Amino acid sequence: MERIDTAVIGGGVVGLAAALVVARHGRSVCLLEREPRFGAATSTHNSQVIHAGIYYPEGSLKARHCVEGARLLYDFCAAHHVPHARCGKLIVAHDDHEVAALESFRARGIANGVEGLVLLDAAAIRAREPHVRATAALFSPNTGILEAEALVKTLARLCAEEGVALLPGTALAGADERPDSIEIATARERFDARSVVNAAGLYADEVSAALGGSAFRIYACRGEYAELVPSRRALVNALVYPLPHAHGLGTHLSRTIHGSVTLGPTATYQESKDDYERNRLPVEAFLEPARLLIPSLQLADLRLGGSGIRPKLHDQHTAFSDFMIGRDARCARLIQAAGIESPGLTACLAIGEHVAALVDDVLR
Repeated sequence: MERIDTAVIGGGVVGLAAALVVARHGRSVCLLEREPRFGAATSTHNSQVIHAGIYYPEGSLKARHCVEGARLLYDFCAAHHVPHARCGKLIVAHDDHEVAALESFRARGIANGVEGLVLLDAAAIRAREPHVRATAALFSPNTGILEAEALVKTLARLCAEEGVALLPGTALAGADERPDSIEIATARERFDARSVVNAAGLYADEVSAALGGSAFRIYACRGEYAELVPSRRALVNALVYPLPHAHGLGTHLSRTIHGSVTLGPTATYQESKDDYERNRLPVEAFLEPARLLIPSLQLADLRLGGSGIRPKLHDQHTAFSDFMIGRDARCARLIQAAGIESPGLTACLAIGEHVAALVDDVLR
């Protein structure tokens, strides 16, 4: 039976980044992805924003990997010609209570190592976003955007160049723990892996169970988007966010790398991990959140956009859970990289470095 150093389960940006760094450490790597193409789920169904690291508790994995991940990602995109822009972001406030919250987020961002955060008054907001109406805003100059699909394709290409065996359309069918390896089964083959990385996104809980790892639950939270119609895209220059809510960063306006403007995402917990379309919100549901940012918007300025599903480690009754990255407590050769919701896209390269260090520890 063929024997490899590391099997990575999951071919989104986190799995691809982990496979790439592990391979660059001189390990033999195989990557399994259940879908026929890489990055088909959470990795490419999001706002495609490079976050700075403002929102997350100091010392959390989300904070650490977001700040370091943004630095790595900007360098990576420049080196490999992934379309991106450091366009900056406004988080806006409409009253004194919200201004106090902005000051709190600025302090948290500074504690996390985010640079350049400044509070703007109404005049400075209009200079950057003439159509936005707000009392004050926190400006993050190092927040940006990228083309997520191009990032996925670039990571996959680099993995192939490093000798990673890429297996799209290949789901994990079973696993058996051995004294010095984990036997991995797919519908077509079996092989032994000295270490396994669980980067299976929405299915990370099911993959952990199949591998004999610790029990946890991934909650599927669907986010839906609207878009500005092409004739109204000029109303937004970059990124405009409200204050975050309990289950996300709020319904925000995002100018994409190709010039379209999305509004979203919403946040709705659901049982299905792959239902992107059933019972979609009507476009009317987006009008009030849109007008909180740009009061002049009308219903005719909006049309329905796409949707995505976040893999959360907490339900709707809990406000925060951190990334789960570490060696599994039950299965010694299993490394968990689970619950990678936002800022997972930003953090993917930093998470890859973290996972590679854990693989080195397992194989030492």
